[in-house]
Amino acid sequence: MSDPGPLIELTELRKTYQMGSQQVHALAGVDLEIGRGEFWAILGASGSGKSTMLNVLGCLDRPTSGAYRLEGQNVADLDDDALSEFRLRHLGFIFQSFNLIPQLTVRENIELPLYYLGWEAERSAALAAELADQVGLGDRLDHRPSELSGGQQQRVAVARSLANDPPVLLADEPTGNLDSATSTQIMALLDELNRKGKTIIMVTHEHDIAAHAQHKLHMRDGVIDHIERDT
Repeated sequence: MSDPGPLIELTELRKTYQMGSQQVHALAGVDLEIGRGEFWAILGASGSGKSTMLNVLGCLDRPTSGAYRLEGQNVADLDDDALSEFRLRHLGFIFQSFNLIPQLTVRENIELPLYYLGWEAERSAALAAELADQVGLGDRLDHRPSELSGGQQQRVAVARSLANDPPVLLADEPTGNLDSATSTQIMALLDELNRKGKTIIMVTHEHDIAAHAQHKLHMRDGVIDHIERDT
């Protein structure tokens, strides 16, 4: 059986922003390979490029130059519609601020990616219930975000990120708004998803949270400063 190669491959990846008359090189030439089923943490000071890196990896922002290949597809080759479709099918997102829609129930928030994928209602509702159960919220399907704790809202966000069964989960400070006990619970959930084969890429500034990852990528001034790998 042939080697499928890395899940993610970045080659001379650059992202430049024009700020008035000044150019800001948020990513200044990044080369990186991420394998299937790996857990990565991206760390760095404010302005190091870690958030830009996550936005580019999540197809929320396009690189200025260089190549970003996900499952062999060079994302830079896709037009906006194709990029949205690609993002929907290949990526799941977990945000620090949860990004739940307050007017929707737990079930409806989890179903959102399935709505865009065109799933019929009964099948979509069944999967949402299954995912809610998986994150320990099977009894909260009809609750709205305002009726949930921060940890419960983040569990809904994790369930929603899994709805489209993406190969990659991107987490932006997933424990940033949570207390330490709840953070431990959320990280245990991410550890379990990683053990089941999900590739996870997480931005964090907390070293105890980054310790859950097998690979710690430290950024500085838009480039990779160094990578720590568990042995």
